[in-house]
Amino acid sequence: LAIQVAEAMQAYARYLPNFHVLPIYGGQAMEPQLRGLKRGVHVVVGTPGRIQDHIKRGTLKLNQIQAVVLDEADEMLRMGFIDDVDEILSKTPANRQVALFSATMPEQIRRIAQRHLRNPEEIAIKSSTSTVKAINQRYWPVSGMHKLDALTRILEVENFDAVIIFVRTKVATTELAEKLEARGFAASALNGDMNQAHREKAIERLKRGSLDIIIATDVAARGIDVARVSHVINYDIPLDTESYVHRIGRTGRAGRSGEAILFVAPREKRMLGAIERATGQLIAPMRLPSQSDIADKRTAEFKNQISEAMESQELAFFETLVEEYQSEHDAGLPEIAAALAYLAQKERPLLPAEAPEMPSFDRPDRGDRTADRGNDRGGDRDARRSEPRSPRNDDMPRTKYRIEIGHEHGVQPKNIVGALANEAGIDSKYIGAIRIFDAHSTVDLPEGMPPEVFAQLKRLHVLGIPLDISEAGPSSGDDDRGNGNRRPSAPRKPAPRGGDSFGGKPRRPKPRS
Repeated sequence: LAIQVAEAMQAYARYLPNFHVLPIYGGQAMEPQLRGLKRGVHVVVGTPGRIQDHIKRGTLKLNQIQAVVLDEADEMLRMGFIDDVDEILSKTPANRQVALFSATMPEQIRRIAQRHLRNPEEIAIKSSTSTVKAINQRYWPVSGMHKLDALTRILEVENFDAVIIFVRTKVATTELAEKLEARGFAASALNGDMNQAHREKAIERLKRGSLDIIIATDVAARGIDVARVSHVINYDIPLDTESYVHRIGRTGRAGRSGEAILFVAPREKRMLGAIERATGQLIAPMRLPSQSDIADKRTAEFKNQISEAMESQELAFFETLVEEYQSEHDAGLPEIAAALAYLAQKERPLLPAEAPEMPSFDRPDRGDRTADRGNDRGGDRDARRSEPRSPRNDDMPRTKYRIEIGHEHGVQPKNIVGALANEAGIDSKYIGAIRIFDAHSTVDLPEGMPPEVFAQLKRLHVLGIPLDISEAGPSSGDDDRGNGNRRPSAPRKPAPRGGDSFGGKPRRPKPRS
């Protein structure tokens, strides 16, 4: 996002001579940033952590700052970085102008505004639902074992320019990209484990057209603005409605139309209704392309390739070859052409093999749907405190986990929240109470995490220290008695409760007041 904002500002200033913008962010080598700052710049676009690094080094001085723009303030709060932002703002001159942008205005953001803005005007824009009007939304009811086949059929038949496919975990981005590449699609993963240079290269390839499909997590895709993205596919349904709106907003930009496709498992039906209410639009079911549809599309493409070859290629040698074959074997031209067509399509048959029918589910009556149980952004959170965090959804069943890092390692709640959200893909609203002790900490997470999410957590490091996460017992509010030493090797798998699992949305959250 920092890179794209910097590019946009440079474009706006194209007629201003010697105007310099510099993006600074973690994951990029310090040396280019140090050179840029030493040369002098008019605008710095940066992430809180890297800005703090440069301030501490003395390579970024704020004493002559004339204006500060804080974008996505609620995201800073959600990710646990709002205290860093507060500290940075406190080091800027009193007479600077401040503009603050936030999708929501929780109390802690309002306190920041009151402390750092002078007589501010509050401007409320229309709901983000207006941004989805140019997007044609569809859903397909799919079961887990058929998701890849369904995705392949859709990619075969849809007329797309570029596609962003959203999944829930970083592991899934890599696995799905590999499977799609094996099926002949130009696809690449985009996740937080990749170095910054790799991520930048993938986005650049997407812009140029040498890459057509990106498989990304919510965090990794934040800020992507590529004009040729015509489709967004929610391979894994998001955990809340706001994430859905942000996802599909990657298409249909700047007045263009776009397509959004949502995969919905039977247990995720109610989230579909919540998304419809949040966007103010009915999402129509889509018919999965049949084998006949795929055959028709492949055949049409094959015919186009023949026409293009006849128009643009020098075919004299091949015409002579066919004539010789016809004379030698007394064969008709249609027969020879058919044989050549068969050889040409052998690697990718025009008539695909028959596949089993896909399952479906019936949508419930609209009156039977429950309220959205996962779309609240939640309240404030002080990331610097080591006291228990207030859970975002108090009624959600949770399990207490023990991690082997504590006060003696210098850990803070924001470090733990950042690792769980950025590295494991767990939205911070589903992270419950965090308690930090001398040598270890505990954190409450949703009950029944999928095995792949737990496997990702097992690999996490915070401050260079492995978390070595293990289950400590069921969460019981603020009570931490006696649970710290129970350490099973994997999370319990809960019995079905008639609601959605961690992979879909939280169960029975308390409604917002």
